[in-house]
Amino acid sequence: MDYLLNPQRALDRDRDVAVDGAAFAAARSEIERWPDYQVTPLRRLFELEREFGLARVWYKDEAGRFGLGSFKALGGAYAVLGILQAVLADRLGRAVSAVELRSGGLARATADLVVATATDGNHGRSVAWGARLFGCQARIFMHQEVSQERADAVRALGATVVRVPGNYDDSVREAARRSAAEGWFVVSDTAYPGYLEVPRAIMAGYGLLADEAADGMAEEAPPSHLFVQAGCGGLAAALSARFRQRWAVNAPRLIVVEPSRADCVYQSARAGRPAPAKGDLDTVQAGLSCGEVSLVAWDELRLGAFAFARVDDAAAIAAMRRLATLQPPVIAGESAVAGLACLAAAMARPATAEAFGLTAATKVLLIGSEGAVDAASYRRLVGRPPAP
Repeated sequence: MDYLLNPQRALDRDRDVAVDGAAFAAARSEIERWPDYQVTPLRRLFELEREFGLARVWYKDEAGRFGLGSFKALGGAYAVLGILQAVLADRLGRAVSAVELRSGGLARATADLVVATATDGNHGRSVAWGARLFGCQARIFMHQEVSQERADAVRALGATVVRVPGNYDDSVREAARRSAAEGWFVVSDTAYPGYLEVPRAIMAGYGLLADEAADGMAEEAPPSHLFVQAGCGGLAAALSARFRQRWAVNAPRLIVVEPSRADCVYQSARAGRPAPAKGDLDTVQAGLSCGEVSLVAWDELRLGAFAFARVDDAAAIAAMRRLATLQPPVIAGESAVAGLACLAAAMARPATAEAFGLTAATKVLLIGSEGAVDAASYRRLVGRPPAP
């Protein structure tokens, strides 16, 4: 593990935010009305508290989110709703409610609309599920290394899977090309010039995770540290913005963690501007394999993060295995554990622990961003099947 401290950190609640409080509140109000909505568990990992000598280790477990296995369910589906509302308002000349779309009352109007995205698995499942929930079609682009199990999970939601040679970035480019040619609507969590509002809506959906975690700690002071993994940075930035809105200068120190081979946020921190990953993106942490940081996310992280870190795949696998041995076990997929891997590495190195400010009084929040979304991969990496 290696890291960079962020000399630009500024927690002023009044500075510009990627997603404002009203947008977070609107997303929460809508998502809480979706079928089968439940607050995901905020677990105390007592064994790790004793092992690391920390006051608290909380783990926000997203494995059960809407039956889709990850936090991504909050973002992609919410963005699909916003796209359909905007398109139909233009077509019909009136505002369109989420209730109309969820109830099927506008099924004829949405039947010919197509949303598309590139994915390593979880984001595509969210977009496919949102398309089914709100009544449109979905085209999900997956590169050749994405497992058949992940592709089948997307097809089971009624979406069409389009296989693409190459890596994740190749699937992103192909999704954009085909969508432009066919008139489809791209639902990407990576913001780039001229494409900002959809990623912003996705981050607004992610904010519900932050609110649930904060509500679950209502009897305690806020956590002092937040370790969270990053792909393009959307989740980390949403948590940074939302916790800063709720807790101002008491917001936790944010350590953003990436795979060593997919380090676009880390490289951006080194350069002081958005920069591509220097690794080959070939990482077992497939959901974090992104070559470019989201511009909306970077605007938040460049000032909101305390530090940027990288962990290798071996550390991530070790973290999965450690969680599986807890009593009761915690089942985490390979893209859910970079934060824990970084925390474990820091606690094993006194100088790093001191640099991060980790002491016996520290309260850490970890984000378990996915469960065993690929059961075969989980069994191969952990050596046992995921528990029921």
